[in-house]
Amino acid sequence: MKIVTDCAADLTPAEAAALGIAVAPLFIQFPGEEVNAWEMTPDAFYDRLTGMWPHIPSTAQPSAGLFAELYSKLGADEPLLSIHISSGLSGTIGSARLGAEDARNVTLVDSMTLASGERFQVLAAARAARAGWALPDILARLTAIRDAAEVVYTLETLAYLAKGGRIGRVSALAGSLLHIKPVIHVDHADGKYSNVGKGRSMPRAMEIIADHLKAKYANQALWITVQHGQRPELAETMAGMLRAALNVGFLETIRVSPVLGVHTGPGIVGVGAVPMALMADLG
Repeated sequence: MKIVTDCAADLTPAEAAALGIAVAPLFIQFPGEEVNAWEMTPDAFYDRLTGMWPHIPSTAQPSAGLFAELYSKLGADEPLLSIHISSGLSGTIGSARLGAEDARNVTLVDSMTLASGERFQVLAAARAARAGWALPDILARLTAIRDAAEVVYTLETLAYLAKGGRIGRVSALAGSLLHIKPVIHVDHADGKYSNVGKGRSMPRAMEIIADHLKAKYANQALWITVQHGQRPELAETMAGMLRAALNVGFLETIRVSPVLGVHTGPGIVGVGAVPMALMADLG
């Protein structure tokens, strides 16, 4: 079985290659130029994003034709499991569904999340497939991960979300874009952004994140993924808070991918959390 995803899962090229995961690109549209987000390093992207403010680029999902070509190339000899960014935040899985119409061996999964939450599902699927799990068992595990995982983050400013039209239900905070540090998570019910709280500073907002996760998971052993755009010092502080507050079984720090960073800006710090029990037996 071959696993397919998109670059909103925040895998690195090395991780994808090591696990045999195929990544469908999303695209960033700069003035006069469209760039494959999968081919752009985080620092190159965030430097360019900062340099063009107050203008921001836009993003474009893969076309149905791109997915059809990808599925045709990959699926000649084995079934495909294609896991994608929440349908509540992107039309990517709609394109994938259209692209799979003529394919007989593609199973589509709406992750109902993004970033580290999508990453957990993709890593789990790839490892389970390598360990010889049957498709129904993999799908059951992905559902369990989706339901148990949490993705929560804060932003130095809501301006990027507002400019990109992605502010949705966090619009109640929009009147204080430059002063409020929102704490936002992805709602499992519809895969869209929803408010958790707000702080007057990044340290306070990060405390709210740690408290939110402590309230949700208590003393469960957790796989923690700390994410940031271009704020390594804040990510390090966030990791320390989580180690102090939670039962951390594994902690990694990764970058927010360019295709997501368009909508958050470089000042994003976030956390993905999932019970270790759902990841530890996958091989």
